[in-house]
Amino acid sequence: MIGNLKPLEILLIIAVIVLLFGAKKLPEMARSLGKSARILKSEAKAMKAEGAADDNATAATVADQTPQQAAPRTIKAAPGDVTSSRPVGEPNHTAQG
Repeated sequence: MIGNLKPLEILLIIAVIVLLFGAKKLPEMARSLGKSARILKSEAKAMKAEGAADDNATAATVADQTPQQAAPRTIKAAPGDVTSSRPVGEPNHTAQG
């Protein structure tokens, strides 16, 4: 789709975006989008690592028949943003009725 756009059309689209959002908001929006992408990427890596660790722990538990204590989980923020890191409680799987 982008390959079919001519340079004049691309400039027109950029001009409309600048008019809609304002020049002052665009850098802030780009920073926010980048930060969100970094957080999403780090969470995806953490989930993959946790899944691999859970698979290994399950295999070890089955082999040894001894349950292992899980480390507390923490949501990690973007690099350099230590103010938004916080511990996360495990979900309660008990049925209430």
